[in-house]
Amino acid sequence: MGGCKPYDDVAWDISTQIWEDWPKLLGTDADIYNDIGVFLAESFSDLEWVLFEFLNAGGFNTCFKMKFTNNSGVVIRFPIPGAIMFPEEKGSMVDLLERPGRDREQCPVLNPDLNPDRLEALYGKLAHIVLSLSTLSFNRIGSLAKNIDSTWEVLHRPLSYSMNEIVQLGTLPRSELPTTTYDRASSYFEALAELHISHLRSQRNEANISKDISTDDLVDDFRRKFVARFLFRKLVRDQEQRKQWIFHENGPFPVWCDDFRPDNVLVDEAESIAGVVDWEFTYTAPVEFAHAPPWWLLLQKPEDWPQGLDDWCTEYEKPLQAFLAAMRKCEDEEIRNGRLVESQRLSGRMRDSWQSGDFWIMYAARNNFAFDSIYWKKIDQRFFGPTIHEGEDFSEVWRERLYLLEPGEKELMEEYVNLKVRESNTWRLAWDPDEYTVGWIKRMKEIKEKKEMERKVREREKIEREEEMYAELLALLTEWTG
Repeated sequence: MGGCKPYDDVAWDISTQIWEDWPKLLGTDADIYNDIGVFLAESFSDLEWVLFEFLNAGGFNTCFKMKFTNNSGVVIRFPIPGAIMFPEEKGSMVDLLERPGRDREQCPVLNPDLNPDRLEALYGKLAHIVLSLSTLSFNRIGSLAKNIDSTWEVLHRPLSYSMNEIVQLGTLPRSELPTTTYDRASSYFEALAELHISHLRSQRNEANISKDISTDDLVDDFRRKFVARFLFRKLVRDQEQRKQWIFHENGPFPVWCDDFRPDNVLVDEAESIAGVVDWEFTYTAPVEFAHAPPWWLLLQKPEDWPQGLDDWCTEYEKPLQAFLAAMRKCEDEEIRNGRLVESQRLSGRMRDSWQSGDFWIMYAARNNFAFDSIYWKKIDQRFFGPTIHEGEDFSEVWRERLYLLEPGEKELMEEYVNLKVRESNTWRLAWDPDEYTVGWIKRMKEIKEKKEMERKVREREKIEREEEMYAELLALLTEWTG
């Protein structure tokens, strides 16, 4: 308790149920299946189709494919309700990088026996994409929209992976999300810090907190999380402190994809990149995001690493050096070809971000559910000095930081603690799904009820047939014996 803030398990259950049921509905309901097929056939009426099939369901989308006689094809995808909370905004590389023999139910882990040259070559393909994205920049932070003249402009709030996640699994009301674009990096970081606080206040249920926990322990856990988030906001608001890690306050701001990782990079038989999928959470972001090395070099997130955060950091060093070497080669090639200038290199800045600890500020800012352990272990002492409690025992450090809170913040903390203690007595879902999800929940419920009625009708008809057969058999027996 206190290491990571767990998902709201009630919201998790309903999201999982929708995620499991919805693809089955699309793939088996004849009316929906036919409607999608007719739509694609009419949309490409100049072509003759020969195959229409349900492809698969990923983490956020379900896909259908139509193939035509000229060997071309088209794929249509539908956001999965309950997974994508903002559908109106919205073979892989990991197979080559992961440890062989993994059970598909387990998270992938980087293969430690991968040949170093091959690892660097694979990383080079990913580095090229990372570098290319970083060279596309705009003057504001937010989501892009295409203009009539085919140019792109930042017009909408930055819709991030974490925003979707805390509405889906943290039960944050959609109305509490940021609603604007940003022209300064510090403004966006402060919005993310406020989002951490709003999430903490709104989530009712936590899966790893026992219902038998003592009130004192529960109160300490709430205060620990409160202090961490208010101190994180403090280091964003304090101009002298943020000068240590925000170096490009006014941009320009590069294109960033929260969900870019080896899982979403498709490769062909020659191990060449065939495409990249899942761009839903793409927006322009602070330069410091792009200057931090990717977390996915080990394939598994630091908060999910079985041996703990310190071991993740130790294991991360080797693939990081391979990735930085691959990035340097990629940069050199782009500079030779005139597509990059020296000031656009990422490799040195990524190394500096890791060594300084700026990497962890970016990671904590973007990851609400991993925030607590990252803050206390990797951020707090860097900015607020050493503490009596060191090493793994960060559960008591918050007491030493209370003096850093403003009087009004301490009052808010106690109000928050009292609220959370009251809420802990009742576990219920406080979910704010979009209209798309609500509509599909209603549709799935109607279809389930219809199927249940049909099942009962079939059972009744079966019973009636058996009774008729029994009556006929009884009549025959009576006739034979009479």
